[in-house]
Amino acid sequence: MICYERLKAVREDHDLTQSDIAKILQTTRQQVSKWETGAQMMGVDKYILLAKHYNLSLDYLLGLTDTPRRLR
Repeated sequence: MICYERLKAVREDHDLTQSDIAKILQTTRQQVSKWETGAQMMGVDKYILLAKHYNLSLDYLLGLTDTPRRLR
């Protein structure tokens, strides 16, 4: 799975909206949409925030593995 597809899938799995994620990452819903469609790449700092929020490894969020692994 491509990393931007994983961002959307994980968000939906947690029943969150793009607006919810925008608040967590201190950005706009439009920016989240760009990340989820692959129009723009998200910075590493934002991936780290999401990994902590979801309690998921970065390799899973980045689509490098299909096996979700918890941080804690």
